[in-house]
Amino acid sequence: MSRKLISSGSEFESKIGYSRAVVDGDYVFVSGTTGFNYATNSISDDVTEQADQCFANIEQALKEAGSSVDKIARVTYILPNRDDFKPCWPVFQKWLGEVRPAATVFEARLLDDAMKIEIQVTARK
Repeated sequence: MSRKLISSGSEFESKIGYSRAVVDGDYVFVSGTTGFNYATNSISDDVTEQADQCFANIEQALKEAGSSVDKIARVTYILPNRDDFKPCWPVFQKWLGEVRPAATVFEARLLDDAMKIEIQVTARK
């Protein structure tokens, strides 16, 4: 089985020792992904915009890994404020409405107070 590491170019990948995604055999494991926009070096104050950017970042990692959003089998949502979950439902529907992966959501503090959501996925190649 081959193993391939996918990088987003974030400085934290080398500092902390992780990859945006890891392809291992037939699976792609995408790390917890925030709504940081790498093109503008910014993050929105709006949780729904962050959620949408999370999926755009995830989509890019999956594409580099030879996979796609429609192959997501599992998703984990992490939010510092559980009240922000329901406003994100339309974003989740947009990205995963037809995919319908197994899902988990929990409330936990994230590393930066600007981050309002983090999303992790597992997909098939």
